[in-house]
Amino acid sequence: MRTLILLALVGFGAQLVDGSLGMAYGVTSSTLLLAVGLAPASVSATVHLAEVGTTLASGVSHWKFGNIDWRVVGFMAVPGGIAAFFGAHVLTLSGAAAAPVMSMVLLALGIFVVWRFLTIPDRRPDFKGKVPGFLLIPLATVAGFMDAIGGGGWGPAGTPTLLASGKIAPRKVIGSIDTSEFVVSLGASAGFLLALGSQGIDFGFVIALLIGGVLAAPIAAYLVRLLAPRILAIAAGGLIIFTNVRTLLGLDAVQSVLPGAGAYYSILGALAALWIAGMVWVVRRELADRKAERSPDEPEKVLVNQ
Repeated sequence: MRTLILLALVGFGAQLVDGSLGMAYGVTSSTLLLAVGLAPASVSATVHLAEVGTTLASGVSHWKFGNIDWRVVGFMAVPGGIAAFFGAHVLTLSGAAAAPVMSMVLLALGIFVVWRFLTIPDRRPDFKGKVPGFLLIPLATVAGFMDAIGGGGWGPAGTPTLLASGKIAPRKVIGSIDTSEFVVSLGASAGFLLALGSQGIDFGFVIALLIGGVLAAPIAAYLVRLLAPRILAIAAGGLIIFTNVRTLLGLDAVQSVLPGAGAYYSILGALAALWIAGMVWVVRRELADRKAERSPDEPEKVLVNQ
């Protein structure tokens, strides 16, 4: 019972982050399940079965708060679900071999997202245009396949790519990614059940993760509605950078050249500090912009009165 309660809390926290930033449910849940000794295929199957319910609840919540671009969902959901189905069948060590490459790509995207939104001119961004469908479909295919192999990859691959385009408001990027993930979870779950049956899947774990995630889904969707685009983008970009740097630092080849465990934690600590500083800066900038928009003529009036 203690384990199930812990898993429910993990599911709640993971969905709160995932529904707010468009990623991290699968990565967080998979990390915990691997730590308790489940096999990688069983972990991914358990997480995706739970995500069928959590992503449905998240999608409904994002829909109610107007956080969805249905064009993006239409292009990405089905290709992502098909790719996840086949990815579930080929979950092997090749997934681990691909992890460093994916981490480097995602790290580059995270850096670009943060750079793009920190260097926006002195006004809040105006998101216009559309991401072409011929880019959304291959993106969904790669993200869905990696999601099934790694137990989490749909959000980390899809969210920063769409944010980097600068054409879709972050809250709609997050809502669309979370909503289309329902189909991805269905595809992956079907693939795992056909390949593994129910062997190795602890349905108590599934239900615990599901309950926690469903409870958090409407809260996360509401937070996305409230937060400004730049704040969401820097938060998501920082999470992408931090998690992928941690993955790369954990590689044997990198560990062999680090002077010791202290260097590992020092790098991660410095990144966390920079992330927090960036969040503080962008929040202050957003508040200043909103104040200026409410009373654009105030500086001139003050000068005249003087």
